[in-house]
Amino acid sequence: MRELVPYVPGEQPRIPNLVKLNTNENPYPPSPRAIAAIAEALRSGLQLYPDPESTLLREAIADHHSLDAGQVFPGNGSDEVLAHAFFAFFQQEPPVLMPDVTYSFYRVYCRLYGIQAQLVPVDDRLQIDVANYAGQPAGGVVIANPNAPTGSALPLAAVEQLLQSQPDCVVLVDEAYVDFGAESAIPLIPRYPNLLVVQTLSKSRSLAGLRVGFAAGQRHLIEALERVKNSFNSYPLDRLAMAGAVAAYEDIVHFEQTRDAVIASREALTVQLWRLGFDVLPSGANFLFARHARHDAKALFARLRERGILVRHFAQPRIDQFLRISVGTPAQCDTLVEALRLLLAKR
Repeated sequence: MRELVPYVPGEQPRIPNLVKLNTNENPYPPSPRAIAAIAEALRSGLQLYPDPESTLLREAIADHHSLDAGQVFPGNGSDEVLAHAFFAFFQQEPPVLMPDVTYSFYRVYCRLYGIQAQLVPVDDRLQIDVANYAGQPAGGVVIANPNAPTGSALPLAAVEQLLQSQPDCVVLVDEAYVDFGAESAIPLIPRYPNLLVVQTLSKSRSLAGLRVGFAAGQRHLIEALERVKNSFNSYPLDRLAMAGAVAAYEDIVHFEQTRDAVIASREALTVQLWRLGFDVLPSGANFLFARHARHDAKALFARLRERGILVRHFAQPRIDQFLRISVGTPAQCDTLVEALRLLLAKR
C-alpha cells in the first residue's frame, strides 16, 4: 500500500470570486427538472435503501441510447464504473494497452489491482493512432474518446478498427466528454461483444456533484460488472442521485442548450488563444489543451493562479508545456483571455 500513488484530482480551493477552469466542470447549472426531482426524492423514502439495480435509471439510459435495460450498468460516478471494469476484465496476461498520454486514473487502477499496463505512444500531435494497437498481445484495451487531457477525438470508424484488431479482449471506450463533439461507440455494441462504453453525467449534464456514471455493453459484460458490484457494494447509487439522473435524461432541451453553449464558447476561446500565439489542439471535449512557444506552461499556470484563475498543468513527459483549460461561461473565458494578454505582454 505504501507504494500506491493515488490519482490527484484538480484543485478545489475555497477562494472568493475564483475563475475555476481546472476540473472540466460544466459552467451551467443542471436541468431544473433534475433539481425538482431531487427535492421530491428528499421528501420521502430516505429511511429505506435505494433500488440496488437502479431500475428506473437503467431504463432511462437505455431508452436514450436505444439499448435494452440489461445492457446498462449504472454506478456511483464513471470512476467507480471504470474501477469495476478494470477489476472484472483486465486482471490477466498479457498487459492492458492504453495511450501514454491519457486519463492518469487508468494507471492508478492498474497499480491498485496489480494489472500490468503497456503504454502505446500517441503521435507527435498527441493523437491516438489505433493502428499501433493492432497485432499486439493484449489482456485488454482502454482509451478515452475524446482523449483526456488532450481533447482529441477519434472518428467512429477508427474505434471500430480498434475493435476489429483486438477481438479477443475487452476494449473499453471511456466517453466522459463524448457529447461535446465526438461520435459515441454505443451504436457498435450489438456487433461487438468485446466493446464496453463508459459515460458520465458529470460533464454534459452538469451533475458532477451527484456522482452518476454508467457502462453499456452486451449482456455478458454487464453481468460481470454486476457480479463485481454486488461483491463490493449492493447499493452504490442513492435515491437522490437516481431521481436527478432520470430527470436529467428526460430534459433533452436543457441538455442541448447548455451543451451547445459550451461548444460555442470552446470555439470562440480557441480563436482567442490562437490570436495570443497559443498552439491549441483540436478538441471534441469541454476543454482545450494549449501551449505557447515563448512562455513556460508551469509559470503561466502559477501566474494565473495568483490572479484567481485556475487551469490545469500536468508535470508529465510530452505534455509539461501544455495547459488544460476548461471551457467556462463567456464571461469567464473573457477574464482568462484578458489575464493571458497581460501576462504574455510582460517580458
